[in-house]
Amino acid sequence: MTPPARPRLLPWSSPEGKPCYLLSEGDGPVTRQANAVEHAQLASGEILLRHARALLRDSPTTPPELRFLACCLTDALGDSLRINRSRGDLLGCGHPEPAEGELSWPVDAFLPGGD
Repeated sequence: MTPPARPRLLPWSSPEGKPCYLLSEGDGPVTRQANAVEHAQLASGEILLRHARALLRDSPTTPPELRFLACCLTDALGDSLRINRSRGDLLGCGHPEPAEGELSWPVDAFLPGGD
């Protein structure tokens, strides 16, 4: 059995928070589990996005509600970006790795008073 061209980034981390990779191709149990987890993560993100749009459109929200919503959306975005990175890696798409704690875009541009 030949190893895969690129390892697959799995949609979960080790207990230490490190990324996990799959070093085989095909339709084995780990591949099927990873596909199911990714599907569930994307479906949850879609549901959360609909909820966020409705909450922001239809009702006044309190700061704690907005903070909770932001936390949930941040988690969903992180899941989506991890899936995107995994799929990009499998397709051979290169991507720069930001340094630890560094964003790949200037967040100041989106904050009040930013340029």
